[in-house]
Amino acid sequence: MHDWIDELCDVLDVEAEVDEALVLDVARAAAHSVQRPAAPITTYLLGYAAALHGADPSEVEALAGRATLLANGWDRPAGLPDPEEIAVEVDIPDDRGVDHTLDAFEEI
Repeated sequence: MHDWIDELCDVLDVEAEVDEALVLDVARAAAHSVQRPAAPITTYLLGYAAALHGADPSEVEALAGRATLLANGWDRPAGLPDPEEIAVEVDIPDDRGVDHTLDAFEEI
């Protein structure tokens, strides 16, 4: 990951230290608490905000904390059904006890 970040910074002509764990934590919070496509948008906006604030590491950490707090407290819009309450028509067997390590899958 460090090599990728270094090369990407070179290609984008950006000189910045990246705390990838911090960015990934923010992305994870957005993906899990809002919806998966929110992760790249959230991290993009975090980067933009970081640039506006001079990319000061302590300010970036504070911005990331605010973004994570917002994502973790996010609730779905009014009127949207709770995904856990939506009836599933398909009976899905519980195979948590089955070892699938040697399973083979066909290309479709």
